[in-house]
Amino acid sequence: MGCGLVSCQKEPVPLKGIDVEVEVRDHVATVTSTLQYENKEESPIEAVFVFPLPGDAAVCHFSARIGQSEVVAKVKEKQEAREEYDDALSSGKQAFLLEESKQSRDVFLMSVGSLPPGESASIRLQYVIELAVEADDGLRFCLPAVLNPRYRPRGGGGSAPPQVTSVPASLVPYSLSFTARVTSPRPISKVESNCSLDPMQYLNIEQTQATVRLGDGHTFDRDVELLVYYEDAHQPAAIVEAGKDSAEPGSLMGDPVIMLSLYPEFPEAVMSSLASPGEFLFLVDRSSSMRKGRIDSARDTLVLLLKSLPMGCYFNIFGFGSDYDQLFPASVEYSQTTMDEALEKVKTMSADLHGTEILKPLKHIYKQPCVLNQPRQLFVFTDGEVGNTKEVLELVRSNASSHRCFTFGIGEGASSALITGMAKQGGGHAQFVTGTERLQPKVMQSLRFALQPSVLDISVSWDLPKGVSVTPLSPPITTLFHGQRSLIYAQLTGENSGASEGSVTVKYSLAGQPSENKLGFGLKTKDTGLTVHRLGARTLIRSLELEQREGERKQQDEAVKKRVVELGIQSGVSSAFTAFIAINKGSGEAVRGPLLRRNVPVPTTKTFYRPPRRCKAASGAHLRRLYYTREVFNSNSPSRGELELLQVITLQKASGFWTIVPELTTVLGKTQEELDKAKPLPVTEDVWATVLALIWLHGFKMEAQDEWQLVAMKAVSWVRAQKVGCMTECVEAGNTLLGCKVQKEDLGL
Repeated sequence: MGCGLVSCQKEPVPLKGIDVEVEVRDHVATVTSTLQYENKEESPIEAVFVFPLPGDAAVCHFSARIGQSEVVAKVKEKQEAREEYDDALSSGKQAFLLEESKQSRDVFLMSVGSLPPGESASIRLQYVIELAVEADDGLRFCLPAVLNPRYRPRGGGGSAPPQVTSVPASLVPYSLSFTARVTSPRPISKVESNCSLDPMQYLNIEQTQATVRLGDGHTFDRDVELLVYYEDAHQPAAIVEAGKDSAEPGSLMGDPVIMLSLYPEFPEAVMSSLASPGEFLFLVDRSSSMRKGRIDSARDTLVLLLKSLPMGCYFNIFGFGSDYDQLFPASVEYSQTTMDEALEKVKTMSADLHGTEILKPLKHIYKQPCVLNQPRQLFVFTDGEVGNTKEVLELVRSNASSHRCFTFGIGEGASSALITGMAKQGGGHAQFVTGTERLQPKVMQSLRFALQPSVLDISVSWDLPKGVSVTPLSPPITTLFHGQRSLIYAQLTGENSGASEGSVTVKYSLAGQPSENKLGFGLKTKDTGLTVHRLGARTLIRSLELEQREGERKQQDEAVKKRVVELGIQSGVSSAFTAFIAINKGSGEAVRGPLLRRNVPVPTTKTFYRPPRRCKAASGAHLRRLYYTREVFNSNSPSRGELELLQVITLQKASGFWTIVPELTTVLGKTQEELDKAKPLPVTEDVWATVLALIWLHGFKMEAQDEWQLVAMKAVSWVRAQKVGCMTECVEAGNTLLGCKVQKEDLGL
């Protein structure tokens, strides 16, 4: 084909391939993407590529190699950079521009201008990012490949989202190679992925260094996700990074910067009774983009949440698209009746509400009065394809004092800026649930967080040697969860008087009791990289950007914008107000001929639903581990394809007990007569059924404990309330019947 690669619009595509190298150091990653361009047309071209990046990424390098020369981009104020780019193109010079979308910080636009006929260019893009902690303690890295067009609300203000040229994954006309190197102070247990990987290769005997790469035949039908597992993953840590020699002392890049990774441990007495009341509002995206697979995932997640809510709480369900609806006129108390009514509603949910207008239902929810003494917890399920992300985040942040927000990004291409931003601004936690992932652990982790008592009066104090002062780069901590990582960045200024140790203490009030966590750290460092500095700069820049948007006075806005631009230029980190600009002066000869624009397409998601990742088959009477499937919504009676754990959970009553029904006896593998014969005489049928279900869960489903832990806690609370006098005899009888050896103490009885 004379013109090389061609898109589905029959236009030549100058992007030939993308090579990605990821360097994971503990829980931070540096990502280097090299994009190979080649112009096989007869005229010079401008290649425009709108593509996704993680919303919290700090882009810190952008360069182009043409022939033997390399041009490194500089960070400049955005309008100034655009003008320089346009001027360069109009004078026939090669120019390269990289800028963040106005609407969402997880969308970038790259322009490669005046690439002459027959010319090749290699574009290098680098960013650093923190890795999110998953429910099973894995560290999640995601390379976004999919960018779905963002929905712009009707009558929405502001500028339109950048125009995205997209094609089905199978038609993406360029290749991807991907390699990751992992380094950690602790041994690396394993690395998993939603994509096919070549076997992991350890690089040393201690197994603290390893490499992995994508297997052959990878296609762009999904984002590339890695889950990295370390031994002793919950160890607090501190990294002190030396400043840049050429930078001015006292500046952000000239001083040392510290990154603290804290894992708060709450008292056992508090954690053993996760049954705090609350008002739970579930906001479900039912727009057309939540097609089959995505809406199924949202339904599945909602079913498990409804089954796991504690007695005494309140709840309601909202659906939204171009418009929105709600199940109850106001939040109702959780009971068997209201739970059953909600489950019936969930069965019929479909993606039939067209657009993705999340702002309207959020405004409606925030106007509703909260239930007295019931902290409001908002759970949001969406594919995140919206064009007014910044407005949404501002609204969530302004209501954070009364609403804690937990978010679930459903499907490939969900906006990380929206999903993580809402959770961060709402003091909650974000989860991403693709069609290849298990839903249950993620859902249960968020619900356990929501059920924890709110942590109040959080303060951070530093103990540093004389002569050393600290300037926080992170916003004040407003939320703490048990065992969940909290990151703090700070700039250390001044001369050390000789002491080599410092410490930081986080104090807070939990359930009315004062608590604290302390971490000591060394001040001497040989680390001269700038990763921590750039992440610290990114954190400060994001905080200032939000402050600028909230500013009421133009003078204040301009001052904040000026500070952001200064920080971006000083640190070399992207922001909403800056862009990377590079101009190749080369031989000085102008590129001649009409300049043709070529949009590089990005992959969109397919419509089919994939089975969850790491789903294992089991033999005999026990089916594979539970994943909620469509079958539960198609029939009220058990079917052949229904899964055992699903049956047990769906059979539990709202207050926590089970009854002896044929569906339960089938799962237990016993007849009604065998259950009746083994039951101790003083025990009621409901207590007996509940104890058997608990023994079965502990005896056969311990590998899925994080999925059924909350329903088991409800069951234990119910059994205790029955004040059974022969519980030891009951548990022994249940063990004998089911062939288990579960101790009464293990059950919590």
